[in-house]
Amino acid sequence: MRRLLIHVEGLTERDFVREVLGPELRTLGFLDVSVRVLGNPRLGKDRGGIGSWRTARKEIVRHLSRDPECIATTMVDFYGMPETNDRAWPGRAEAARLKGEKKACLVEDRMLEEVTDTMGPRFNPSRFVPFVLLHEFEGLLFSDCADFTRGINQPALESYFQSIREEFITPEDINDSSKTAPSKRILELMPGYQKPLLGVLAALEIGLPKIRQECPHFNDWLARLQQRSILP
Repeated sequence: MRRLLIHVEGLTERDFVREVLGPELRTLGFLDVSVRVLGNPRLGKDRGGIGSWRTARKEIVRHLSRDPECIATTMVDFYGMPETNDRAWPGRAEAARLKGEKKACLVEDRMLEEVTDTMGPRFNPSRFVPFVLLHEFEGLLFSDCADFTRGINQPALESYFQSIREEFITPEDINDSSKTAPSKRILELMPGYQKPLLGVLAALEIGLPKIRQECPHFNDWLARLQQRSILP
């Protein structure tokens, strides 16, 4: 059994790991599951977006080096991920031209390459499992619109959320412009939506089995982590 460290973008993802994902991952074979917010979590608030890849890579490499027995992974949004100047994430600009989960897979492949190169020739690349959410955390909540609205105590919004969901093959395909990203669509229908609190309550109501059923890229990530949990 191995230890797992999940590097996340913000407080919503942190709480999702603590309340929903962590307990499930322990049943999949991990001895311990911990979560750290990339950047400076001491600010005490959701900083509203992911930072630079340079900073993230530094933190990931540091934690992999300090605990040679751990598996490290990420949970960061494709939406809003920097793609230009010194804050750019590897492959992000190129990935914007792709469709579906190919976007996330390209960035993940480039992240793995850079971390592996930085760690050096003795590093086992199976210890790092990069994961990029399509297109952001709120997309997962469209896995079950009835449970979503029950979780946030807004049952009158079910038909509106369902109409959005039916436009796309999977919840992960809900697109990522500044007007049509999942969180933007939710805020338009519910201006008082509080992302960390209500997002986690909705995820608890929906449950991981339903999210895994509806979100193939997310499901693949958990399957890959389960494989790593039994590494010698």
